[in-house]
Amino acid sequence: MPIDNSIVHQIHKKPDGQPASLTLRDAELLTSEALEQLLAGLIEAYNSKPNKAWGYFQEESGAYPFSGWLQQLIDQEMDFVGFSAKASEQLKTLMEASNLALGGHVLFIRYRQGMTAFLIIALLHHTEGVTVTDQLDVAAARHLDLSALNMAARINLTEWKQNASSKQYISFIRGRSGKRVSDYFRDFIGCVEGANPEQETTTLLQAFQDYVGEADMEPVVVRDKAKAMSGYVSSQARQGEQVALEELSGLINDEQPRAFYDYIRNKDYGLSPEIPPDKRTMSNFMRFYGKADGLSISFEAHLLGERVEYDESQDSLVIKHPPKGLVQQLRNKRR
Repeated sequence: MPIDNSIVHQIHKKPDGQPASLTLRDAELLTSEALEQLLAGLIEAYNSKPNKAWGYFQEESGAYPFSGWLQQLIDQEMDFVGFSAKASEQLKTLMEASNLALGGHVLFIRYRQGMTAFLIIALLHHTEGVTVTDQLDVAAARHLDLSALNMAARINLTEWKQNASSKQYISFIRGRSGKRVSDYFRDFIGCVEGANPEQETTTLLQAFQDYVGEADMEPVVVRDKAKAMSGYVSSQARQGEQVALEELSGLINDEQPRAFYDYIRNKDYGLSPEIPPDKRTMSNFMRFYGKADGLSISFEAHLLGERVEYDESQDSLVIKHPPKGLVQQLRNKRR
């Protein structure tokens, strides 16, 4: 992933209501192996976050100036150092209004992945650890804690400029349910939430069920198509990429590669050609699970009707060929 520009600044802020301060770097970072490793680790950590939201820019205004500065950067009316400094000043101001906000290092990296240009912005913190030195001494060591990443956004610059109607060229880490700590970071970017990954993935799964149901396919065929869909959607989620419905359609049916895509379009499910995936929703679709009163059961959906049968009249499950480990435990218990 070629890096075009990168820089880091530092915001000093404690969650105690005190004013924040800003230390600005006056030159871009030089491309190095360490920087490339940082970008790779940052993207991996970012992609692994399940609580991401997708959206698009608010109309530029005094309250939301970020997109205007970014446009000036792209138009070469402002250099990367100046852009990042203005953005960091804005972030500091918004952090001061949030008692829960905690300062850190603000990293800006503009990079390319294939033909697509991205800008990723992350608020990073250090963690204390230990290391063994070349002299075989044990010493304290500070390093960036990417596992604790919870303030970051990625902007697909190419889609923003080439697809004005898109509502999902920005993704950002959304605060966990009930917590609004990260709202100031969303407002800093000036992002309006557009596509909802959970809702979009749920709609996609409903469209798939309708599609295979109307086609009256054999269970084994449905299972194979579901596995193909699950594999692709889960892979895109891991990579932080969107699901391209036309590409997915070709994977589901290579003999009629547009069949599922045209079905979605004709039935008007309201899905865009590309949607953000939700890995958890997809995983739940591929499995049945339940837990109550000390009993926990989980199995892959395709096993229903084969190794697992549900008797509705008796409200009971019949499991054929249970796991050998479970069988051995049951036998031992009877002795």
